[in-house]
Amino acid sequence: MELLLPGLGLLFWTLIAFLAVFFILKAFAWQPILSSLKERETGIADAIASADKVKAEMAALKNENETLMAQAREERAQMIKEAKDTADRMVAEAKDKAKSEYDRILADAQQAITQQKNAALTDVKNQVGALVIEVAEKVLSRELANKTEQENYIKSLADTVKLN
Repeated sequence: MELLLPGLGLLFWTLIAFLAVFFILKAFAWQPILSSLKERETGIADAIASADKVKAEMAALKNENETLMAQAREERAQMIKEAKDTADRMVAEAKDKAKSEYDRILADAQQAITQQKNAALTDVKNQVGALVIEVAEKVLSRELANKTEQENYIKSLADTVKLN
């Protein structure tokens, strides 16, 4: 049992050693230890505050980035819409230009056809006039006493005439 209970002398000297170490530490080490703990505490508090500040800045940057991305998407959509509108307008202008060119070519062709038709009619009229004059010359050149013979001769001349 003696091993389990310390002696009175051991307690006394342990207490004196403890008190001596306590007063020496209090005199020389207690203030530096407390000041270093205080510095560490303020450093940790500053680090936490700085981390919170950085976290808030990161959240703000993230929101700003999302806003910028949304604006970029809107601008891209607007640019695509403008490009599509421009392309549609260019296609419509090209179609209108092609249609007007088609109409002009068609009008020119119709005018040329009309001119050729008029020229052909004039040519036919001239040929018919020449044929009439030729038939009249032949009829007049031949003196016929009989009217029936004259009519038969005119009919035979008309049958032999070829119209172009």
